[in-house]
Amino acid sequence: MSKLSIALLITAGLALAGCAAQRDASMTATKPMAPVAPISKDAYDTTVKNAETQYKIDKDACSSRSGNAKDICLADASGREKVAKADAEAAYKNTPKAREDARVARAEATHNVAKEKCDDLTGNAKDICVKEADAALVKAKADAKVDRVAADTKEDSAMKQADARRQAAEDKRDADYKVAVEKCDAFTGSAKNTCISDAKLRYGK
Repeated sequence: MSKLSIALLITAGLALAGCAAQRDASMTATKPMAPVAPISKDAYDTTVKNAETQYKIDKDACSSRSGNAKDICLADASGREKVAKADAEAAYKNTPKAREDARVARAEATHNVAKEKCDDLTGNAKDICVKEADAALVKAKADAKVDRVAADTKEDSAMKQADARRQAAEDKRDADYKVAVEKCDAFTGSAKNTCISDAKLRYGK
């Protein structure tokens, strides 16, 4: 086998390995976020500050590298900061949209690092690597949107059910009140007035 053939095989192998790594990373980005306990505004602010501090540390650590290795390092540092902030916001706001945004942030961070890694390749191998990274991002965003819409629908349904239960309770209370007042007609004078007052007090009228 010629040296050229061996070189081509090695390049192809690297491209496939890189793409496989991207697929593994993107799979993490497409999975729904596990439910997290809501955090306070103070906890959110602290998390954001910690993310910014960690980013500066990670960015400084990249200065010892050069070339594409440095670019990958910087992309990874930036991505980690954005993901940490997005996760904090998702926990603070605790809404389907915030959770979607966090998943998108994670997908974009993965995508940016993957594309930087593609720069280590050349020719068609690089083109394939970039296209697969782009495709993984599109899929991750699509999955995040689908899950957010499903969550919105579920929350909307829960709210409608709660409203229906609340309205039903009011209707039942009104009906019971009318029955109680009707029973007061069996009395006269102050006894009737007392009966009606008791009914109003009992049923919040």
